[in-house]
Amino acid sequence: MAKQAQTFFLENWLGSHSGCSSNFSPSGSSSSARAIIQAWADLRDCFQKQSFGPQHLQSLESLINSQASLYVADPQAKLLLSILSSTRISPPPESYPLVFRLLYIWIRKSSKPSLELIDLAIKVISHLVSTCFDSNKSSYLFSEVVVLLGALSFSPSVSEKSKTLCLELLCKLLEENNQFIGSSEQHTLTVLAGIAYALSSSGNVYFVRIMDSLFRIWNREDGPHGSVSDGLLILHMIEWVLSNFIQSHSLARVEAFSKFLAASNPHHASFAVVMAAAGALRASSRSASNALRQLRISAEEKIETIARGLISGTGLLVKSGNDPRKSLLFRGIALALARSGAVSFRPPLLICVVSALLTEIFPLRTFYTRVLQYQNGSLVQFGLNEVKEHLNSAPFKEAGAITGAFCNQYASADEENRRIVESLIWNYCQDVYSGHRQVAWMLRGREDELLVDLEKIAESAFLMVVVFALSVTKQKLNTKLSQELQMDISVKILVSFSCMEYFRRMRLPEYMDTIRAIVVHVQQNESACVSFVESMPSYSDLTGQRGFSNLQRMEYEWAKDEVQTSRILFYLRVIPTCIECLPVPAFRKVVAPIMFLYMGHPNGKVTRASHSMFKAFISSGKDSNEDERILLKEQLAFYYIQRSLEGYPGITPFEGMASGIASLVRHLPAGSPSIFYTIHSVVGKAHDLCQEIMSQEGEFWKNPQVESEPCKKIQDLLLRLLSLVDIQALPSLMKQLAQLIVMLPQDGQNMILNELYVQVAESDDVTRKPILVSWLQSLSYLCSQATTASSEGAGYKEYGSFARSDGVLSLNRVSSRL
Repeated sequence: MAKQAQTFFLENWLGSHSGCSSNFSPSGSSSSARAIIQAWADLRDCFQKQSFGPQHLQSLESLINSQASLYVADPQAKLLLSILSSTRISPPPESYPLVFRLLYIWIRKSSKPSLELIDLAIKVISHLVSTCFDSNKSSYLFSEVVVLLGALSFSPSVSEKSKTLCLELLCKLLEENNQFIGSSEQHTLTVLAGIAYALSSSGNVYFVRIMDSLFRIWNREDGPHGSVSDGLLILHMIEWVLSNFIQSHSLARVEAFSKFLAASNPHHASFAVVMAAAGALRASSRSASNALRQLRISAEEKIETIARGLISGTGLLVKSGNDPRKSLLFRGIALALARSGAVSFRPPLLICVVSALLTEIFPLRTFYTRVLQYQNGSLVQFGLNEVKEHLNSAPFKEAGAITGAFCNQYASADEENRRIVESLIWNYCQDVYSGHRQVAWMLRGREDELLVDLEKIAESAFLMVVVFALSVTKQKLNTKLSQELQMDISVKILVSFSCMEYFRRMRLPEYMDTIRAIVVHVQQNESACVSFVESMPSYSDLTGQRGFSNLQRMEYEWAKDEVQTSRILFYLRVIPTCIECLPVPAFRKVVAPIMFLYMGHPNGKVTRASHSMFKAFISSGKDSNEDERILLKEQLAFYYIQRSLEGYPGITPFEGMASGIASLVRHLPAGSPSIFYTIHSVVGKAHDLCQEIMSQEGEFWKNPQVESEPCKKIQDLLLRLLSLVDIQALPSLMKQLAQLIVMLPQDGQNMILNELYVQVAESDDVTRKPILVSWLQSLSYLCSQATTASSEGAGYKEYGSFARSDGVLSLNRVSSRL
């Protein structure tokens, strides 16, 4: 609060702390020194000639434009008061607020203003208010009068008599003219600055009157409706006032405020009381004095009382519905907790803040419902500006702080209230997933800007879910809770993360920490693994447009559903971490169909994850002789090879397929029919790819860039399999690979033979190296014979015939040697 004393205009401080802009900030345009001198000269001329013309109004405006650097001395203040009190001068109504502003600058910037001038100012203002104010009422004039009266009462030079007159006049203005407050954010800011000055200088009687008027302003039918910005202004105004009391050790005034706050009055606006209580909490947080303890207790109890009344008679999730006052109160309580520092746990506060987060801060369900109402017509009725305004609102911008306050309340909550808010958050994730799927499908390509704005809200909601989930894991895992409850919580968090995965646009340490903590528990429990896997949408749900309208179903394509794809990608990445304890029936029934479905997805990340899933399953159960698992591996291998190769090249990523095939031949039992089928299929695919390029020029085989070509990659995979397949399958692989090699042009043969020479030479496998050496020698001889026959033949067809007849016969002799 040290910086507050250096601020000439309190409204600037209030505006900067509450997020409201002030028209009187130093960033405004400024007049030159010559213009300022001329303006004062014109005003002196006005008084001397006893005539007020348009040029004098311009002079006032010129001075106001320079208020940041303007200093109004006592003689100049006396000139202004003389103009106002002259019976022969009739200034226009629009000049009064300007003159009052200049007098406000005088009283705030003067270190020791004249006592006589202060008394004269109060007398002139009192006369003008009683005679002219009724006919020239405006919110602008009202706000300038209030802030000037407040500043005069706050001046150290004012006498007690003048202060009393000043406060009495200000109280009457507030009690009789509250309709002028709230007409604009700027005028409200100015009025509250005046009230803050007055509260800081008043005794108990006027303090209570002013506070009573303040709390009544937003509860009258003819008064303003209130807004979040009004609430923040009240919060920081009370903070400023109480901080002044605390710094000046005026604890009696602090106690008076505490008693006033604790009293109940049905005529007080609840949201104004909540924000004032938050201001008291914020001011008291700067000191650990026992004298402020009662202030904190009163403030917390007042917020709790209002929150309890707000949630009484409702279900688990409190909704504001179409009641703007309830909506404002929810947002006010959320901001109050966010800006008040540590607040003791109170059940109504926990329920209110989670309700505010889910219905007011992240109102996605409301937005989705309204968007879908117009799916057959125009979205003009919904309004893009409404979503943009929400993105720019103070509650949304402070979503992080509100989430922090929510998690602090949760950490201190009892188990029953924890379960309530956990259920609300997990259900919210499910609703967002379901709603955004439909809205994204409907808006993409039609209302892209609206969709982007909705996703900005959803991205922030995702961050809230992650932070809350991390808090849950810290509070409930590795505790005295039963193993069953811990598993249930872990699964629910994973399912919620899967629903929100589409909105994860950045790397979050909190996200990874939560995943790691949960997976450690889930992968140790079979029932938890099954529960998580069974939460995945079924194959029929993924492809059957469940949850979409009839119109959307006609256009639906599962591969283009990005929200659903992101959720499945989450499962494909997490399930491999707990594959060891996942029962075979669950994998066969739930995981396998989806895994093979998404192997054909056009998104590379998804297909790679699907191949990684297959690899993880094939590699699982190393220490188990479970016949059912081995049988399923054999069955899936056949379809995996078929599904992978039919999409290569194109959809199937080579790295994913290669890792899957390598895992297959490494982990299936020796001599497995699946391994022989794999060898045959891969060689057949390589043969088809080679046939496609055989008609190309020979330079194809000499080009170094050929390594990136599908044909070369398949050939490299076959060479790698020579060191991976079991001894029983090795002869079949050598035979079929030799058949493939001898059909290639000489450049292709030489390239592969060179690679084979290197691979065999570097091998340290004492079992298969002698076999490969003998085979490679025979293969080299066959290739040389094939080259000779090709050069003597009449063309490619004759060469091809040799490769398929004589070559096969020769290779059969090689196979017999092996």
